[in-house]
Amino acid sequence: MKSKLAEDDGAKVKNSTEYRSLAGALQYLTFTRPDISYAVQQLCLVMHDPRDTHLLALKRVICYIQGTKSQGLQLLKHQKMNLTAYSGADWAGCPSTRRSTSGYAVFMGDNLISCAVYLSTNPVQHQRTKHIEIDIHFVREKVKLGAVRVLHIPASMQYADIFTKNLLSTLSESFKSSLGVIHAPTAGG
Repeated sequence: MKSKLAEDDGAKVKNSTEYRSLAGALQYLTFTRPDISYAVQQLCLVMHDPRDTHLLALKRVICYIQGTKSQGLQLLKHQKMNLTAYSGADWAGCPSTRRSTSGYAVFMGDNLISCAVYLSTNPVQHQRTKHIEIDIHFVREKVKLGAVRVLHIPASMQYADIFTKNLLSTLSESFKSSLGVIHAPTAGG
């Protein structure tokens, strides 16, 4: 799949309802398959007007899932209760809107407990994003008190990049493992 999907690339699909249904189903799958979050997010960006190239990309994701259906999110029983978060962004990376794509991964011990990708827009234009300023002040206060440490993470360990960028396959495979996506036996198999 191309790193970014252009909105008006190709002819319109004949059955846009089917495209939306499949893309929506893939959104639910990202809860247990965070490795497909970025691709699914790209597919959902064009749900309002899907094109043949978008449908082809959607089918490629389905083929990928078919080939990796024994993989899933692993949750381990641990005594560690440390909370670690990674965040990443593709600043102004959308070719059509120049919006940024952001993502984060939050771990409790070694278990991924939150996977998210979202598009951020200019907060000056939206009243609903005032809470971001409050959150920033809260985090700054916690850093000052020493309760939270904000560290630079090298790209090779920036697990949230799987949500915001089209990665090389070796890095993608490494990140899947770090997020807890493993080959697991399926029910009945």
